[in-house]
Amino acid sequence: MLEIGSVIDGKYKVLNKIGQGGMSVVYLAMNEKANKQWAIKEVRKDGVKDYEVVKQGLIVETDLLKKLNHPNLPSIIDVIDSDDTFLIVMDYIEGKPLLDYVENNGPQRQEDVIEWSKQLCDVMGYLHSREPAIIYRDLKPGNIMLRPDGRIMLIDFGTAREFKERNIADTVCLGTIGYAAPEQFGGHGQTDARTDIYGLGATMYHLITGTSPCDPPYKILPIRDIDPRLSSGLEKIILKCTQQDPNDRYQSCEELMYDLNNYDKIDDMYRKSLKKKLAVFCCAASASVLFLTSGIVLGKASSAKINDNYSALLETAEKTNETALRNDCYIKAVSLRPDKADAYIGLINSMKSDGVFSLEEETVLQEAIVKNEDGLKENNKSYADVCFEIGKLYWYYYEYGSDPSKDSLSDNKAIRMKSAIKWFDLALSSADDSFAHSSMAVIYRDIGLFYRDIVMNTAEASDSGIYRELFDNYSGLVDMVSQKNEGEIVELELYELIQSSIEQYAVKFKSDGVTYKEIAEMLDYIKSRLNEISVTTDITKDIKESVTDRIDGTVRYAEAVYGGAGS
Repeated sequence: MLEIGSVIDGKYKVLNKIGQGGMSVVYLAMNEKANKQWAIKEVRKDGVKDYEVVKQGLIVETDLLKKLNHPNLPSIIDVIDSDDTFLIVMDYIEGKPLLDYVENNGPQRQEDVIEWSKQLCDVMGYLHSREPAIIYRDLKPGNIMLRPDGRIMLIDFGTAREFKERNIADTVCLGTIGYAAPEQFGGHGQTDARTDIYGLGATMYHLITGTSPCDPPYKILPIRDIDPRLSSGLEKIILKCTQQDPNDRYQSCEELMYDLNNYDKIDDMYRKSLKKKLAVFCCAASASVLFLTSGIVLGKASSAKINDNYSALLETAEKTNETALRNDCYIKAVSLRPDKADAYIGLINSMKSDGVFSLEEETVLQEAIVKNEDGLKENNKSYADVCFEIGKLYWYYYEYGSDPSKDSLSDNKAIRMKSAIKWFDLALSSADDSFAHSSMAVIYRDIGLFYRDIVMNTAEASDSGIYRELFDNYSGLVDMVSQKNEGEIVELELYELIQSSIEQYAVKFKSDGVTYKEIAEMLDYIKSRLNEISVTTDITKDIKESVTDRIDGTVRYAEAVYGGAGS
């Protein structure tokens, strides 16, 4: 740590510490001769695992910034490399990240968002015009500083890269889920200028709506679905920026800048082509259920009458084979008795009955929760039970992130897990001592946190010890699932996750003290269960076949990592 009051390199006096990350500390310093303040980022050798690797990454970042000259980019003034520390002296940027503004104050003014977007468009255009082009790859509100004079500054070039014309794909997949374009996670070619345009669109969406694309459902919705007062022109711009296919986005920042300057002139007619799937989903059942509910909520029904109608709706839902009618009955039952868990859980079970929790179903469920959450929270036990079941619904069945062009195991499990975390947290925070699923909820949440943070922890070399905890959580979850008879998809998804983790992290498990005996016993148990599980759906059939086909290879790989079966 640098000492406050010390002078670095004979000219930079350290005034105070202004920030700290996983592997660095940032100080405010003064060059007294020049009467100018600077920021100094310090990375110490004794505070970072794989220091030389980290240092090389910092050198790449600083070398990149040294080549640049733009009013919205910080300047690198000096790099001081000693035996035990690496210092970067750069512009001190007074202000706060845009993320702070939106988290503290909610949606930002449309006029401000458009102005900031123009500045970002300008600086991105500058980066893309370099030879070779520089692709930033991590545009998000947390990496954008707003100065007191209204000018934004783009910071943190840790994921930026120079575009290589002959490359088919990036060698490293980096970015922040929600803001990152699909091509940043492999299989869609290398990142280019259109990748940053996607990030700018996602950033605009977050700032203008207050809704982070990092949070479930990880979708960029039409902004006027969230706030009808917003500009249809800006809505069209954001949707075009965030198309999945790069060919459908703006192809350059110049093209995007033109539309930003003319957002109020962009035709609103395209909105007429957007249809609400939710309306289609619910309308089909409305006529069928009308006879049940007509008179249920006319005026103030007695408590006994409400309970009778609640029971009648549940009975109808349980007896019908029509999904739309069943879900509509559950939704109406929820509105009658929001404090009771039965209707919520019935709706959840209905939504997962086909093995997929679709985005349309997610919209229906979220609406039911939002409308009735206050009533549900009146009963802590019901609230905890419902949140726990929603967590499992996301964990095992969530559709978002699946790739229909690949097999069923290509689902983005990290996205499922991240979506589930908050629900397990809510279950635990609202539960009392009678909550039967506390241990399981803790394990689900902690495994989810592992996969949410693993990239960051690895990058910051702070992942030591977390693999032991991960394996212990897997073991605990296997025991609980086997005792509770959770069903074929839960078992098979869990086994596939454990198998993939061993294939990916066997070396890490070993370094964290997980023995070969533990690994072998886990794989033997999975093999034995595979012989016993009968599958009833195409989804579970595919998962079982995949795990079965790979299991012997996983065993051989573990043996190789640990130095043989006798280790």
